[in-house]
Amino acid sequence: MPRYRDLFRTPEFTPLFLTGAVHTAAQTVVGLGLATLVFRATGSPLLSALALFGPSLAQLIGATTLLSAADRLPPRAAIAGIALFFALGTALLAVPGLPTWAVFVILLAEGLAASLGGGVRHGLLNEILAREDFLLGRSVTNMAVGVCQIGGFAAGGLLIALLSPRGSVLVGAGLYLAAALLARLGLGARPPRAAGRASVGETWRTNRRLLSSPARRRCYLALWVPNGLIVGCESLFVPYDPERAGLFFACAALGMLAGDTAVGRFVPARLRGRIRFPLQALLAAPFLLFALDPAVPLALLAVTVSAAGYGASLLHQERLMALVPEELGGHALGLHTSGMLALQGVSAALAGTLAQYTSPRTGMVLLALASLAVTFWLARADGRAQGPTEASPSGSRPSPRKDRRRTA
Repeated sequence: MPRYRDLFRTPEFTPLFLTGAVHTAAQTVVGLGLATLVFRATGSPLLSALALFGPSLAQLIGATTLLSAADRLPPRAAIAGIALFFALGTALLAVPGLPTWAVFVILLAEGLAASLGGGVRHGLLNEILAREDFLLGRSVTNMAVGVCQIGGFAAGGLLIALLSPRGSVLVGAGLYLAAALLARLGLGARPPRAAGRASVGETWRTNRRLLSSPARRRCYLALWVPNGLIVGCESLFVPYDPERAGLFFACAALGMLAGDTAVGRFVPARLRGRIRFPLQALLAAPFLLFALDPAVPLALLAVTVSAAGYGASLLHQERLMALVPEELGGHALGLHTSGMLALQGVSAALAGTLAQYTSPRTGMVLLALASLAVTFWLARADGRAQGPTEASPSGSRPSPRKDRRRTA
């Protein structure tokens, strides 16, 4: 069984890992600070949720217009340039007196850039690692997300208390700048993975090709919808308990870290297909406890256990990459990331609307029920699928090479 230390011996994995980790820390610190700023200024759960997760809505636009560039740009230049763009945009968000509408315009622009960045970054990971190491690589990068979110939300809460929400946003801008420098200095100069010009038409054609297979469609739906609805639950932590929101987010990150570690390192290949959907159901079930208005310790435990279910995403991603042509790896993973984040933004908007007219607690319970329903439906559809075309659809990925690493 491959080990985590083997990944860090692979050329370029370490700088790519560090770049993603710092980027995640920046997103976490900025998101909490900005959501707090907006909530204090407007008193609106909807706008607070959108400030935290709303930029994800722009991913839907990016997935239908920009995504063909994910395999047609030099990875190092693209990753460094997008991080620098985030640093500048985030610095603008910290300007005193910035109108709320201007905040969301900047967040929209950042969301468009992020839709491209996810495809470039994950496509490069798929290129750096051998195919059999992909799940372990995604596991360790997801673990970094969990650790950085734990630290980021804790640091964000501390920065808000010691400085101000605006000070927290400025710290995040500095972290984005550090991510840009790490990418520029640490990654090698690789050529684009695909030839040709990026265009809206090419993006649409490739999206249609990827979604033409029923098996791939189910993978995408499983990666997008149930998880997105639970992120909608999490987007209500600020209005649910403004004083402890950072603690709730940190517990969610801790649970995600535990789930990703268990799935990536300890689940044998023979069990992965069987536990994909049961593990995903774990995402939603603990949130049903909020119907009972639990005490804070029980609520924190429920959130921690729930987030362990995010480990199912690794299994769905592994399944997806087995069904995707190798030359479309970046686009396919970018479509996954953009669709996932877009659904998170939609769910945050839905959660905020429900909380506005009912309560944050009720909004969480309703979204958790919807997530469970979708998971059960997808599990049944997957179980009914039969025939060789479902196991290996036309245009699926060729047999893996033992070593697909390239040097810069």
